Amino acid sequence: MPEICSKCGLPKDICACQTIGKETVAQLKVYTTKKRFNKLVTIIEGLQGPELKNATKELKHKLACGGSHKEGYIVLQGNHKEKTVEYLIQLGYPQDAIKVR
Repeated sequence: MPEICSKCGLPKDICACQTIGKETVAQLKVYTTKKRFNKLVTIIEGLQGPELKNATKELKHKLACGGSHKEGYIVLQGNHKEKTVEYLIQLGYPQDAIKVR
């Protein structure tokens, strides 16, 4: 018997919780700012829960940079605004929900 998802009650192999979560994202903000020693970092705001951890891991891997997640935002080392938007779209987030400042 296949495993059952605790959120939707469907079998894990056809569970739609992850895609539904990505479609209902209110707004993602992507911008850069300067931190210690005048180093640029890219900030992504608007993700929550397990999406935050998974997106951080994927973005760090694809962009080949360091970073972390905490309190509802992702911090990536370096200026990666354009590439970050491309990879967020590849991860399944709608383009109209992503704002770049």
